[in-house]
Amino acid sequence: MIPDIAIYGEFGVLDLLRVLLILVVAIIIAKGISVNLRRVLKDRMSKDHVEIINKVIYWGILTIAFLLVLPVFGVNPSGLLVAGGVAGIVLGIASQSVVSNLMAGLFLVIERPMKIGQTVNIAGTAGVVEDIRILSTTIRTFEGLYVRIPNEKVFTTDITNYVEHVARRLEYRVGIRYSDDADKAIAIIHRLCEEHPLTLKNPTPDIFVDNLGDNAVEIMVRIWSPSKEWYGVKKELLWKIKTALEGQGIEIAFPQRTVWFANELQKREMRDGADDPGMH
Repeated sequence: MIPDIAIYGEFGVLDLLRVLLILVVAIIIAKGISVNLRRVLKDRMSKDHVEIINKVIYWGILTIAFLLVLPVFGVNPSGLLVAGGVAGIVLGIASQSVVSNLMAGLFLVIERPMKIGQTVNIAGTAGVVEDIRILSTTIRTFEGLYVRIPNEKVFTTDITNYVEHVARRLEYRVGIRYSDDADKAIAIIHRLCEEHPLTLKNPTPDIFVDNLGDNAVEIMVRIWSPSKEWYGVKKELLWKIKTALEGQGIEIAFPQRTVWFANELQKREMRDGADDPGMH
């Protein structure tokens, strides 16, 4: 049993122990949350941003602990809470967009629809994710432009991630002449896909006659490749298909029009000095 010896006025040893207990527990909780947050967020955010979030949470817990021990010293925290509440409302109204961007940034970190270095399209802006900050996300477009997008907009719009899945399908529509052998053309394209080192065997390539168009027999070519190699394969393979088909006498069709006359054309020769009967 610890005697409640007065230290200063009505403040005794038990009050001191209560204050110390609350503060120690608060520090332990804050430290525990801080360590786990660093572990969870180290691969999702930059080190600087993780430290900022850690400090906000750490000192927020200590502030709550400080408010809890104030009554022990005879101070009523309700006045501080009311003043803090009013100040918080004023600041909240003034910084509404900042808070919404901050909350959206936290949800983006938790949900992880994209990572730094991935190729994405956000609200029509396509490029590589450079950074995901607390208030905004930055993208380097394919033209080399720096684009900053507020996190609130990122969180509430559609995000297309081009490389999140390991494989991506590319698609061609190849038109050949009606006089060419479509089965032979399909076999040639199949062989090219099998020989290419970056086209996937599974899912299998899907190549078939898709349409009998006005000017060509249209062959649909659907091939899968690794997402990070997709663009290079797409550029390379189409030209290989074209040259391989032409090498086997199969030509890529082009728009043409055949005109039929109701009456056969009549050839009429005019002699020098002869009168044209149509002139009379």
